[in-house]
Amino acid sequence: MIFLTKHYQGFKPIILLALIAPSLFWIFQFFNGKLGVNPIENLMDKMGLMALRVIILTLIISMLADIKSFKSIVILRRMIGLIAFYYVCLHFLTYIILDHFFDIKFILKDIAKRPFITFGFISFICLMPLAITSNKFSIKKLGYKIWKRIHFLIYPAAILSSLHFYMLVRANKTEPFIYIMIVCCLLLYRIFKRIIFPYLVR
Repeated sequence: MIFLTKHYQGFKPIILLALIAPSLFWIFQFFNGKLGVNPIENLMDKMGLMALRVIILTLIISMLADIKSFKSIVILRRMIGLIAFYYVCLHFLTYIILDHFFDIKFILKDIAKRPFITFGFISFICLMPLAITSNKFSIKKLGYKIWKRIHFLIYPAAILSSLHFYMLVRANKTEPFIYIMIVCCLLLYRIFKRIIFPYLVR
């Protein structure tokens, strides 16, 4: 088990680079005018979709960690979760700064008026306490049980993010529908494991 932990630890720099690199490439494209006729919208969409994919990856790692052979993979979860929040922040900042130039009054109206914006904003709010408490100090300060409950917020955040993407897409909704199904399956697995399974083994 110690060997596997060190093995996964060694992959951290590679995974970090692989997940962060797309954002740097898209930002480079944006400033060089290579993101199409609507660069702000394209940049915002790319950051948002990557955020959703990394959130789902975090949930998959949580599921894999329940398998004895992959238990040590949990060491990657915190880093990947923070990368997901990094993309969410870039997505949100693109919307606030580049798309609406800090027009807070309009942004608040937009959040209240358009459901898909509302879902995206609530998802961002759900992820904030996860990012803030993603450290050993918070686990000690809050206690593991409370910390665990706070981090369960990743599931409503994932559902809202996938609905945000589904409602945003106007044409072919196959991809966002697949993401919704994946998130729902992962949530059902977690519910079964935490709530139903303990009663079955009594």
